[in-house]
Amino acid sequence: MPEPATVLLFAVSAVALIAIPGPNLIYIVTRGMSQGRRAGVASALGVETGTLVHITAAAVGLSALLASSAAAFEVIRYGGAAYLLYLGIRTLRAKDEPPMGEPSPGLRLRRVYAEGVLVNVLNPKVALFFLAFLPQFVDPHQGAATPQVLALGAVFFAIALMLDLLYVLGASSAGERMRRRPALVRRLTGGVYLALAAAALAGGRRHAA
Repeated sequence: MPEPATVLLFAVSAVALIAIPGPNLIYIVTRGMSQGRRAGVASALGVETGTLVHITAAAVGLSALLASSAAAFEVIRYGGAAYLLYLGIRTLRAKDEPPMGEPSPGLRLRRVYAEGVLVNVLNPKVALFFLAFLPQFVDPHQGAATPQVLALGAVFFAIALMLDLLYVLGASSAGERMRRRPALVRRLTGGVYLALAAAALAGGRRHAA
């Protein structure tokens, strides 16, 4: 297991990295603003469940496939961009049932959660991030790498979820007035999804270059 000093250094680094707005955080904030606190919490839980998937993949070495195989990277990248594009178009066309207000319990919140998982899992850059970031804090003298990666990943997950929920609280409060104008919220939310899809594709072109 990592030494306490290593865990502390890792935690400080993780806070600095997580606090920087990225696609996952933008997605969570958008959900909180457009659909309210419960949807924001569900999306945060979904995104961070995806983080657990990436951490597990890094621990067992599956992320190395993305780092070494351009084809695998492209397949996942296009899959993620297509899903964000789908969310954007669906939101913009949802004139009869705009994404506003508190979602009903049950199926709808489960869908919000599942979409959060997919948004994160279908982002190959997250897998590559953990493959590059976590090993920097692994000490070969402290035993096998896999338990250390899992332990550090658990710390990262806890910090990320805590910060995500703080952002959700702020976003849901700020979105209360906006949700009184459903057409504006629908256009803003759909535009954010489309922008994230475009950013994913643009990032892939830079990666290929």
